[in-house]
Amino acid sequence: MPLTFEVIAETLREQIRSGGLRLGDALPTQSALMREFGASSLTVQKAMALLKQDGWALSRPGKGAFVARHDQADADELDSPSRETVPAGGTAARVGALEHALAGAVEQLADLRARIEALEAGGTERGR
Repeated sequence: MPLTFEVIAETLREQIRSGGLRLGDALPTQSALMREFGASSLTVQKAMALLKQDGWALSRPGKGAFVARHDQADADELDSPSRETVPAGGTAARVGALEHALAGAVEQLADLRARIEALEAGGTERGR
């Protein structure tokens, strides 16, 4: 029996295959998927990570996740072990996932920098 995150990912893949979701369409939000499947946020995040890893989806920081591949032929190309190059959709999804991770890291660094500056400013004022 598949795990919930696998069911979510397969349901979204089937919606993409059937044309219910088209290339470039926004995927349902995390909260919508949580309600639909009665799943936790971590479960939905795992499903989205699986879709991104397999090239079905990509993230656009601040905008959400979007369909990166639209048909089974693309999936067959990505899954084929004899294929030496990764299809553009798979590469775009991986780049998108990396960009998303980088954007998150940049935000964390900016937050940490602001905290350090606030602490240093507070420390110099106290020392006066």
